[in-house]
Amino acid sequence: MKKLSAIALSAAIMGCAPALAVAQDQPGPTPDPDAMQNPAVKSPNKMTSGPLAAGHNSFTKSEARSRIEQAGYTNVTALKLDENGLWKAQATRDGQHIVVALDYKGDVAPL
Repeated sequence: MKKLSAIALSAAIMGCAPALAVAQDQPGPTPDPDAMQNPAVKSPNKMTSGPLAAGHNSFTKSEARSRIEQAGYTNVTALKLDENGLWKAQATRDGQHIVVALDYKGDVAPL
């Protein structure tokens, strides 16, 4: 019985092997270069300073610094990701030293 099961399993695997090889050779879908890559992330031109949203933040540290600077802040220092998914930093705007944050959507606001 064990021998028969082993033979049946081998035959099933061998029967699927050509189909698996063909499936791997086929190209995947081509991404649309005009499509927004992550609809949860706003364009830097559409950032708001409204209430920030907690959530998993996929911005890297350098991307977060860049977004904060694009929002008009300078001297961005002490940039850290907090437990709520907000990138927080010390920054300067209009001569004022403040704490600013970036959420996962790309919105920047003073705290």
